[in-house]
Amino acid sequence: MFLKSFEIRWSDLDANSHLANSAYMNLMSHTRMAFLQSIGLGLRELKQAHLGPVVFHEHIHYFKEIFPGKPVQVSLELKGLSEDGRFFAFEHRIFSADGTNNAFCELMGAWIDTDKRTLTAPPADMLKSFDNAPKTADFKILTKEDTRAYNRKPVDLKT
Repeated sequence: MFLKSFEIRWSDLDANSHLANSAYMNLMSHTRMAFLQSIGLGLRELKQAHLGPVVFHEHIHYFKEIFPGKPVQVSLELKGLSEDGRFFAFEHRIFSADGTNNAFCELMGAWIDTDKRTLTAPPADMLKSFDNAPKTADFKILTKEDTRAYNRKPVDLKT
């Protein structure tokens, strides 16, 4: 399991004086980017490859409030990856200093060619970087159908 530590800042709080929804998402995003950096896929490498991660959906389940003044750890495990590496799924957990699991998140996304603005598979050498990534017990090979699990389509206000 990949872990990243954080201190909750004043700016992370909402009107209820606990961690804001957007702050949970920011902590997990920061953890994902730290993980990518740790496997050799930092911002420089991604820019050189004209590659960027995009999120299709994030589902967060909140168990306990998180307050300022205490450190937290955010975990990351690879839940799925398509054979060509185009699609990925991660799981995150947020733990308080005493080890309590305060939140859980499932995320699915893909890689985008930042020049063509289309989904793309990463180059083979970049895909190889995921070989030793920490994986969930239920890790699976993703297919295009997995990306449509919620079968949502955009709605046009004109119709």
